[in-house]
Amino acid sequence: MIRFGIAGFGLHGVKRLMPGFAKASRCRVTAISRRDAAKAKASAAQYGIPHAFTSVDELARCPDVDAVFVASPNSLHLPDTLACLKAGKPVLLEKPMGMNAEECRQMIAAARAANLKLGVAQVFRFEESTRRMREHVASGILGPLLYARAEFSYPGRGHVRSWINDASVAGGGPIADIAVHCIDALRFILSDEVIAVSAFTHADEESRDVEATGVLNLQFRSGLLATVIVSMRAAYRSPVSIVGEAATLSATDAFDVEQPITIELKKTDGSVTREQLSNDMAYARQVDAFADWITGGRLFPAPGEEGLRNQLVLDAAYRSARNRTVEKIIGEV
Repeated sequence: MIRFGIAGFGLHGVKRLMPGFAKASRCRVTAISRRDAAKAKASAAQYGIPHAFTSVDELARCPDVDAVFVASPNSLHLPDTLACLKAGKPVLLEKPMGMNAEECRQMIAAARAANLKLGVAQVFRFEESTRRMREHVASGILGPLLYARAEFSYPGRGHVRSWINDASVAGGGPIADIAVHCIDALRFILSDEVIAVSAFTHADEESRDVEATGVLNLQFRSGLLATVIVSMRAAYRSPVSIVGEAATLSATDAFDVEQPITIELKKTDGSVTREQLSNDMAYARQVDAFADWITGGRLFPAPGEEGLRNQLVLDAAYRSARNRTVEKIIGEV
């Protein structure tokens, strides 16, 4: 049983991580850290967690912690991850991996030097809907692929994570926050890599120095084209479609972990096949898979190198939006 500490316990810890750990079979939470001591103690008491700290350094040095889930704001991912690795603890890190690709490389280098595992919490790789769509694409049933589309939005006005509107903390708006999920899911489903991106963004009075809405056009190595649309100004939605010459694969709210997902396969002859799936075990599968990896089991589906690949696309998207150019993906993993 792997004992996790959660660094930066907040809304995500309450809403997603603790329910996931409650369903996990290979790991449990033994410590958390929050900057506010009273809130840290209250959260620990609420979930029956033995240790509550006010710093990541203290959490990482705790002898009852085997691995750390870093869930702090984006600008703290680098220092928090380095602190945990220095203390000899493997790290599972929330997305986006860093503020830029150079930060991701620093974390990967530190993990390699310490001979420790480093994973990124791209949780959609653990969803049944994503797995099934990947299987359909791999089977060839769609025929030659033409284009793909992924959308993700949520109502972000007055959000509890007030730092999402601060570029110095968040690194960006919904492109950094949720387009990274769409990019990673498409890369995973298609088994393909992005080689170029063009992006447009729109900010408003509340988003301030980050975008409130973004559109990314992606070119994959295979030649397939894809569009990712994200916003923090609309109701929750996450539709996905993959279009081929022989069939179209689609799902409404494809990434939802709370409601059943219906995947539809519609062939060009008009026949339709539907399959209902549940993603309710995604967060449990994610932490169990990381626990398995650090104990000598199978490779974690989203190691640090995958986080870097996603970050290279994010960096290119922001360059494109800033310069009004088509940007190639620069840098090796």
